[in-house]
This record gives sequence, C-alpha cells and structure tokens, in this order.
Amino acid sequence: MNVYGMARAFHEMYGGKVTAYAEAQLAPTRFTKIVDLHLFSGFSEDPAFIEKMREIAKIYQKHDEPVILIGCGDGYAELISKHKEELSKTFICPYVDYDLLRSLNNKESFYNVADKHKLPHPLTKIITKEMYTKNEDMDVPFDYPVALKPANSVEWLDIHFEGRKKAFTIHSKEEYLDIVGKIYDNGYTSDLILQDFIPGDDSNMRVLNAYVDKEHHVKMMCLGHPILEDPTPQAIGNYVAIVPEFNQDVYDLVQKFLEDIEFTGYANFDMKYDSRDKTFKFFEINLRMGRSSFFVTLNGYNLAKYVVEDYIEDSLENTPTVYANKNKAQHKLWLGVPVKVFKKYAADNEASHYAEELIKQERTGTTVFYDKDRSFKRWLLLTYMFHNYVKRFNQYFEVNKGRDFKN
Repeated sequence: MNVYGMARAFHEMYGGKVTAYAEAQLAPTRFTKIVDLHLFSGFSEDPAFIEKMREIAKIYQKHDEPVILIGCGDGYAELISKHKEELSKTFICPYVDYDLLRSLNNKESFYNVADKHKLPHPLTKIITKEMYTKNEDMDVPFDYPVALKPANSVEWLDIHFEGRKKAFTIHSKEEYLDIVGKIYDNGYTSDLILQDFIPGDDSNMRVLNAYVDKEHHVKMMCLGHPILEDPTPQAIGNYVAIVPEFNQDVYDLVQKFLEDIEFTGYANFDMKYDSRDKTFKFFEINLRMGRSSFFVTLNGYNLAKYVVEDYIEDSLENTPTVYANKNKAQHKLWLGVPVKVFKKYAADNEASHYAEELIKQERTGTTVFYDKDRSFKRWLLLTYMFHNYVKRFNQYFEVNKGRDFKN
C-alpha cells in the first residue's frame, strides 16, 4: 500500500514509473502502469538485501539523473540506514544514521528519547524474556485493561502463532501471562512494551506524517484524525478512514522533537488523546511514511515533492514550514474501505459526521483507485480487495470492539 501511495505521488507530480524492489508482491502493486516491480528471494534481510543492492547500484552508477532510494516498510528503511554510507555513493538516501534509527525504531529506546525531549507517552513497563523465563517482576503496575506490544517491530514480522496480533489489549492477569508465554515460546527474543491503556475508541487516535530536510529542518507536517481501524487481528492498528485535522500545538511539539534529535527524511507518528489529562500520548515513530500516508498527498501535500525539492532541486531550504490542513475547504476524506463499511462501523461522533459531509460532497479518495492507472484486471482485483473488508468487519468488529484499539 505504501509503495503504491508513493508511486502515485511521484506519478501525479512528475509522471513516469517508479522502480520498486521487494521480496513479494501484494495486491496494490498488481496490474499497475506506474510501478515497475522486481522481486528477489530473501531481499527483505541481509545478506540478500545488500548483495542485490550492490548489483542494482551498478545499473545506476552512470544514471543521467539522481536516483532516490526510499524504503516503504520498517525493515527496508532500517536496511537502507544500516548501509547508508555504501548506498549513498550511488543513491540519495534520505535517512538518519543507523545508531539514531535503531534508538527510534525500537519502542523501548524511543520512550527513553521521548522522555529526554519531553514528548508525552503512555506509562510504560518493559518485559524481558529473562523476566518471563525466571518468572520474576512480571507484575502489572497498571489497572486492567493494559496494552502489550513488541518493542522490536522488525523481529515481530517473523513471529507466528495462533492469536498473533500487532498489539494486544489485555483484560486479566491470566490473559496477560498466557499471551506473554505464547510470544516468547514461539521464538521472539526482544523486549515487550507493557503500557497503561488509554481509554477511548479509534476516534481518539491521531496520525502525523512529516518531512524533515537534509539540514534537519521540518518542512511539512500533516495531521490526520483516524476514525476507523481494521479489526482483523493481524492488521489491528491499520487505519482505514482518516479526515485531515489542524492542531498547531501538536505541530509545534513534533517539530521541536524532530529538530532537537536532528532527524532527516520521512517520519510517521501515532498518538492517542488521553481525556484523563487532556494530552496526546505518542506511541511510536516510524522512520518512513505510514501505510495510510497517501491521505497527505490526497489533501494537497504531495509526499514526493518534498524529497525532490530537497535533494534534486535544492530549493527546499529557504521555504517556510507547511502546517497542513488549516483550510477546511481543501479537506478530503481518505478511505481504505468501501463507503458502506465506513458508514456502518464508524463511531457516532463529530469527526465521523464531518467525514459523512465530505462523502456527500464527493470529497473523498483512496490510495489504490487512480484514474491514470486503470485497467479491467486492476479494477477487478482492487474491488475484490475492498469488498473483502465487508466480511472482515462482519467477522471481527464486534469481537474486538472496545478491546483491541491501537494503544
């Protein structure tokens, strides 16, 4: 989804295809005219990644124009940063150095960085494999329900067991011990993040995408208000409906954080409003665009534009920071599900009412349905993909309602 969203951003701004490299193909990049996809076995990990990238670099060594290398998943972003010095000889790599990336990519160390720079986050306790093995200090210091998630999102991709989720909302001591046991008994070795659960449904979430230039100045921030999430266990936390929102206080807080840590490139934050103390609590930073980040481009802030102006045209340095979504007349609702699913399952609140007004005014859009990339095969596949959400929501929404909202 992210690959296609970025490809579409480049196509809308500059025309032409992007070339993409991956280990496997998913529906959004099938039957498309704007993505030239190459698949390589084992490409998502070293040594296959860097070995193949050395071969690819040879192709581009004498390329007439600069070539930008963008990772659209956590693993690829980390691999680019890890090999940034070598890859930068051929490609433009808009990423922080590897040490900073690792401190931000790991949720545990991210909270340490957040504390240092006064970025609010939920009350947290770290659970280690040694604590589980020795059954020591496994007490929960918060009232139930609590949230539990892996600190290492890259390692988590390779862990599989029945009931696996991106994040867990836990309602009892028995459930807590059972889930921790399943996680560590199935091969996960890194730490777990145990957190105070912030009350409220999906509509309390916010998502923010930012671009920070090569001189560590924030050049664009776009805040979104998610009003519906995927309830499927393996996809919990994936937003499927977002309306744009403006909040200067949030923008100021994030800008100071990113510039203080001397960030570079794309950043994506998830946060949730805590009604108990009337603050937004930050859960994580992704060092890439978010899966649903096409909502930024849809609302007039093309994500491809900033990296090109920064590294190719060298014209971004003296431009003012864009604080997106101030003009409501430009707002559009981003959808990752059919309209009928949104109308049936979105909570009854002010944000959803606003989204319904945007639907009535036909001010909506998706990442994958693109008028300049149409074919019968693509339309059929993506229509089927969207229709599947009807079944998924029917099956999982009531089961997970109030239990597994992102935290």
